[in-house]
Amino acid sequence: MSGLILTRRGLLTSMSAVGAAGVLAACGAKTGSGTSPGAEAKADTSGATVKVGLLNSLSGTMAISEVTVHNALLLAVKEINASGGVLGKKLEAVSQDGASDWPTFAEKAEALITDDKVVATFGCWTSASRKAVKPVFERYRSLLFYPVQYEGLEQSPYIFYTGATTNQQIVPALEYLKKQGLTRLYLVGSDYVFPRTANKIIQAYAKANGMQVVGEDYAPLGSTEFSTIVNKVKGAGADAVFNTLNGDSNVAFFKEYKSAGLTAKSLPVLSVSIAEEEVKSIGTQYLEGQLTAWNYYQTTPGAANEKFRSAYQAAYGADKPTSDPMEAAYNAVYLWKAMVEKAGSFDVAKVKTAADGITLDAPEGTITVDGATQHVHKTARIGKIGANGLIDEVWNSGKPIKPDPYLKGYPWAAGLS
Repeated sequence: MSGLILTRRGLLTSMSAVGAAGVLAACGAKTGSGTSPGAEAKADTSGATVKVGLLNSLSGTMAISEVTVHNALLLAVKEINASGGVLGKKLEAVSQDGASDWPTFAEKAEALITDDKVVATFGCWTSASRKAVKPVFERYRSLLFYPVQYEGLEQSPYIFYTGATTNQQIVPALEYLKKQGLTRLYLVGSDYVFPRTANKIIQAYAKANGMQVVGEDYAPLGSTEFSTIVNKVKGAGADAVFNTLNGDSNVAFFKEYKSAGLTAKSLPVLSVSIAEEEVKSIGTQYLEGQLTAWNYYQTTPGAANEKFRSAYQAAYGADKPTSDPMEAAYNAVYLWKAMVEKAGSFDVAKVKTAADGITLDAPEGTITVDGATQHVHKTARIGKIGANGLIDEVWNSGKPIKPDPYLKGYPWAAGLS
């Protein structure tokens, strides 16, 4: 399957394919090892080892970001095994390549659940991939731990969201820009669900907070042509660009941005999907001084981060950076371990019941699972990209923010969901 050119039509086609797969399964089509669709998939916990699924794009346009998440997951599994495993059982990581293609993500998720009989799955990056697999995990009542910031307006009883939801990243980023006097925004994003939903939220926030959106443009995921968009940005009279591009499209965008004479000083860009790994791939000469919004940076202080960073670089190379999605994925495995041990069981229902209040001294700081939403309390952080390729924090929220995926606590967001 190709599926890499994600226009709105392409996304709908991909999601239709996933829906069709669900219909076929419900009609009795073979879906793996014989697990009855609609019934809980029984993970194999009979031996000395249990399997955990890793579901990431190891190829395609999203591999620039997702390979490092996969590596961080492997590191967590290795560390947990070295410390004795979970409930006395070692973990066996089973990796599947979503290949930056959303129907493929759904197929691989089903294979992990029904063929490999994993006890939990960790992965996905784009919201399109998450929405493609969501009905699969719900159909089989199997757990997915999703590690990346996203647009909110979603909950699932079978997904734990360990990255930021909207009020822990996008809203603090907008508040930061407003305080800096950067109130005229140009929105640039990849053409799929996360950027379009995020920008709908940004539009609502701007309207209620004395800000103005002076332009909004989208490019297909994987696009390398940005001259038209950058020229429009240059002439729009914006104070800042809010960037929701994903994957290697960012490389082309920032190269074109510099070619057009735009800089962080003349027209800053705040990005919500560029972390340290992407900085390295794009090149600091194109990014120095630009802003990011995350919950973790490689430079975040604390002993837990020093341990994580040292372990990752010992495993994968001293020059390899760490990033927010990697850290949130790494955390996810440890959060799941704590849930299982509190429950005294790998049983999904018991693990879910045990989740509320689980706290971890994570590399980003203290995080706590909110059982009601299956999201995590997280500290928001704004960073500035340095010449050394690292991101230095310039602001943080002071304490972890309670997740509010449907923005119920924000009157200006009424009606968005």
